[in-house]
Amino acid sequence: MATASREPIVQVGYVVDDLDAGIKHWIDTAGMGPWTVFRGVTLNGTYLGQPTTVTMHVAMGYSGETQIELMEITSDTPSPYADADGKPLLGPHHVAWLTDDLDVSLAEAKAAGQEVLFQAEGPGTRVAYVHSPTHPGPIFEYIQTDGMREMIKYGIEQTRNWDGTDPVRELG
Repeated sequence: MATASREPIVQVGYVVDDLDAGIKHWIDTAGMGPWTVFRGVTLNGTYLGQPTTVTMHVAMGYSGETQIELMEITSDTPSPYADADGKPLLGPHHVAWLTDDLDVSLAEAKAAGQEVLFQAEGPGTRVAYVHSPTHPGPIFEYIQTDGMREMIKYGIEQTRNWDGTDPVRELG
């Protein structure tokens, strides 16, 4: 088992076809908020060993100490977010752990029989998705970023004190 996964799962990711509708659904049905939104996120990396660039809009909200990530994929490049025909794989997508060293976590995941599906970098972050070729289920994500732990703590605190106003907070 990879070192990062010894920590609690910090994120559950979902692919949605409309980010704003997805946020509204979570607010209306689960009472979750506030949501932090990032539009035009770009990840440059490899998918199944081939270079790719994925663009998306992302929203993050919290249930207790678990971050819920909603992703609307805006690119049509090959990625772990779409099927072979390019249609988004809507619904539950991954669970994630933070890691201080992505390379170590990937080596340990590979030693445990996992295969790297997607590896990418964006501003201030490195991520990798691994999966088991013999066991269906969610994709496992490892996130290495200097500021993620602080961002999660801040989001949890914002959720604890949320009074229902200002449910969507757009950033950069």
